[in-house]
Amino acid sequence: MSSNPSNAATTATAVIAHAAGDLRVETINVPAPQANEAQIAIAYGGICGSDLHYWSHGAAGESILKAPMILGHEIVGTITVAAADGSGPAVGTAVAVHPATPGDTGARYPRQRPNLSPGCTYLGSAARYPHTEGAFATSVNLPSRMLRALPDGLSLRDAALAEPAAVAWHAVSRAGEVAGKRVMVIGAGPIGTLAVAVLKRAGASEIIAVDMFDRPLEIAVAAGATATLKADDVEAISAIEADVVIEASGNHHGLASAVRGAVRGGRIVMVGLLPSGEQPALISLAITRELELLGSFRFNDEIDEVLTALAEGSLDLSSVVTHEFDVTDALEAFSVARNSAESGKVLLRFQR
Repeated sequence: MSSNPSNAATTATAVIAHAAGDLRVETINVPAPQANEAQIAIAYGGICGSDLHYWSHGAAGESILKAPMILGHEIVGTITVAAADGSGPAVGTAVAVHPATPGDTGARYPRQRPNLSPGCTYLGSAARYPHTEGAFATSVNLPSRMLRALPDGLSLRDAALAEPAAVAWHAVSRAGEVAGKRVMVIGAGPIGTLAVAVLKRAGASEIIAVDMFDRPLEIAVAAGATATLKADDVEAISAIEADVVIEASGNHHGLASAVRGAVRGGRIVMVGLLPSGEQPALISLAITRELELLGSFRFNDEIDEVLTALAEGSLDLSSVVTHEFDVTDALEAFSVARNSAESGKVLLRFQR
């Protein structure tokens, strides 16, 4: 059972994908929070590639939109109603959100890596039906276990990238020790650029960013890249001989560049999500060079490390956000975010 506290919001402004090409900003009803849920006034939300895919294509990979769905999983905000069972932060606490709910379908996976649990759900995901609603709304109810209180001194604006930065942190951790190493990052979109910032903090001696466009490379340099290359310069990429490559482009051309640019015996971390189905790949070259190809999917508790690093100032993500829009201008924000040649991370602002 749940009862609606007198200070709980009953309506909210939300960003909803109805179908491919059909994005709407609408007023929705907000139910009374369950006993284990807090109500949060969302302050900022970052537009993710999956949000763009639901808007542009009505699907993100194999997750197909079957009904209107609230988008958004990169969110921060302030507790306005605390969980009635006492399980979460107090009213007024600024929080980041871990958007995953591990699930158990009986299939085997390493228990210490819940990001790999087959039944895992994610805010703003159409992987299952009914869909898991997202949190691009002025007020949302979320389970207490998802909430991470911000460290003292860390603002909501500065914490707005905690979730995607955790994805990048997880990818870099999959690479192992990077201090003193030459690292190449393929794809200087938001995740790639966040990986650059994490690599800088981790002590990589050289960080070479690769992208098709000038503006993302400029952002990557501001985040800590020591050199840049254009994605079509195959000869230069092949000459890098990187100890570690972070493949963040999410296409097979980027993966080919990663294989070509890795040193013999090197390691490639694939965090960019390629389209489903078979993909062309330079497997023969990967075999003869004894390359290690590692997948990287979402994250586990790295968001806590990110928040600590942001609060202490050892992780600087200030260059990654290039645009900020009011939630009422969500369609314009999504259009800007889709233009990867001119934008980095685009934020929606939910509170005036």
